[in-house]
Amino acid sequence: MDDIEFAAFLVSRVCHDLVGPLGAVVNGLEVMEDERDAAMRADALKIVSSSALQALARLQFLRIAFGAAGSAGAELDIGEVGRLVGGLLDGGKIQLDWQSPHVNWPKNWAKLLMNAALLGADCLPRGGQLTVVTSADAAAPSFKIVASSPHARAQDEVQKAVRGESGEGQLDARGIQPYLTHKLSRFLNAGLTLTAREGVVELAAG
Repeated sequence: MDDIEFAAFLVSRVCHDLVGPLGAVVNGLEVMEDERDAAMRADALKIVSSSALQALARLQFLRIAFGAAGSAGAELDIGEVGRLVGGLLDGGKIQLDWQSPHVNWPKNWAKLLMNAALLGADCLPRGGQLTVVTSADAAAPSFKIVASSPHARAQDEVQKAVRGESGEGQLDARGIQPYLTHKLSRFLNAGLTLTAREGVVELAAG
């Protein structure tokens, strides 16, 4: 995969994550414009407000997880990373248990953690528990993420992408984020692993 194709797939993934809540904002505004019933307008306003907050949370998350936030050598507060992941999941069916000490990690390690947490959340299509435990040593970061639910699963193509085993032409906008996670892990020599068993998907690095 060349750099242009990689960038195109990543942008497609960002657009996919944002089009839902932004579309809901537009629909809510249309209802408010046309509707005269006060109760209906109030309901539409709630939809606009919650969808706008959801879009903002996704933008804040994706700006760091996929983007180039901060300068070279920058560090990120892992507690703030937890807040961003929590915002991403807020209002959904996934309960987040974020267990991290107050510590700053190198930016790329924080990005790897965010992407691994997103992978874990994607393994819970019907909701469940996402537990994230991080190390306290900024010089030797490590983490373990456990996604648990009776319906937890990691699709084969996702597992292959995380291991870097996806063949030419097998990746698309859905598979690009697991592939990005693999690329980050390989760049950091983090040794990211993904293991799946009945009701549990676990990601670990470091």
